Amino acid sequence: MARPIDDLIAIMARLRDPENGCPWDVKQTFATIAPYTIEEAYEVADAIDRSDMHDLRDELGDLLLQVVFHARMAEEAGEFGFGDVVEAICDKMRRRHPHVFADVTHASDAARSRDWDRLKAEERKAKGGDDASALAGISRGLPEWQRAVKLQKRAANTGFDWPDYKPVLEKLAEELDEVRHEFEQGADDERLADEIGDLLFVAANLARHAKVDVSRALRGANQKFERRFRGMEALAESEGRTLSAYSLEEQEQLWIRVKRTEPKP
Repeated sequence: MARPIDDLIAIMARLRDPENGCPWDVKQTFATIAPYTIEEAYEVADAIDRSDMHDLRDELGDLLLQVVFHARMAEEAGEFGFGDVVEAICDKMRRRHPHVFADVTHASDAARSRDWDRLKAEERKAKGGDDASALAGISRGLPEWQRAVKLQKRAANTGFDWPDYKPVLEKLAEELDEVRHEFEQGADDERLADEIGDLLFVAANLARHAKVDVSRALRGANQKFERRFRGMEALAESEGRTLSAYSLEEQEQLWIRVKRTEPKP
């Protein structure tokens, strides 16, 4: 009996068939598919945030399709196939979890994290990488929020880190003052962007110390803003007006009214 994954692989092969496949699928490349891969990963995260298991099942399928799509294109190019992808990740997981698959013990979670980074560094070296930095191998394709946190975590594994959240809050206030100063001095766009970048980097560090996932926190803030803004629009419509017809002060009152209707956290 064919396994479901074999069926999916066969479907992708048919879609990519130059003669009888789908013209859209046939003309795709790694570069054109990559944005869809990223989008599907975010769709998975969104379903998890909404605790929607039905959507999560569907979105995981869409993400799996992306893996099969890339693997099929690689197979056509004579590079590797889906089975090679599975074999590589299985080998990697066994190698990176010696505390599970071998007789290795760690004294703490921090020690386990340091060992994980050491194993990854050894893998990079085995591939011929000559970057010995503790920050080596952090993808530049990550959303910058996530890359900031990864940089901070790697640095922390060397001991370069604040002891707790308190000095991070102080640094955040310092960076905010510097941004305010640049505004008051009429700084150029580049200087202002530099200072705001520092502020955001420290904000990411604060989230890390609080053990808050930055992407999830920001998604929550986005969802909250969208919910409240749509509520303002609904109130305006109920009064026979458009939101843009209100003054800023009136819009702020609508915002407060919407907030008051929300349940307390």
